[in-house]
Amino acid sequence: MTVTAAPPLHRTSVDSPLGRILIACSDAGLAVLSLPGEDETLFAGRVARHAPTGPAGAPAAHHAAQMAEELTAYFAGTLRRFSVPLAPRGTAFQHEVWDAVCAVPYGESATYGEIAAGLNRPRAARAVGHANGANPLPIVIPCHRLLGYDGALTGYAGGLPMKRWLVDYERGQLDH
Repeated sequence: MTVTAAPPLHRTSVDSPLGRILIACSDAGLAVLSLPGEDETLFAGRVARHAPTGPAGAPAAHHAAQMAEELTAYFAGTLRRFSVPLAPRGTAFQHEVWDAVCAVPYGESATYGEIAAGLNRPRAARAVGHANGANPLPIVIPCHRLLGYDGALTGYAGGLPMKRWLVDYERGQLDH
């Protein structure tokens, strides 16, 4: 029998108005984040796929605590931009897309086509959608801010009601 070591990530969780959010950080930063209500078994599988090599030490624990504080502040309406270092694993194109998604301002939205055009790939809206769907850090990399070409809500791992809630929540916070 082979015993597999736990992935080198520090884990914690935080409660949100939508449910519990699971957090996994490496020494480099936030590696994986669950959507509220995500099954722990699914989360563990995503953690295993995204686990970096090497041990998780004090920096990982610090990043996890910082992420928990920042998510609490986000849902309290006092934080609009996350500052925890991000360390998601992905392709170069996925990282380009995720960086562009992070540039969509709080309370605003963009279409997949607008992100593709901003990356000088105007015909890559579908590829942007696939990269967005692979986002291991929802809410922090605000994939909920991306809409279909006609401004309609489109796919979201947590379901369209959660996406609608997040979009409406941020827009409502701008009114305060």
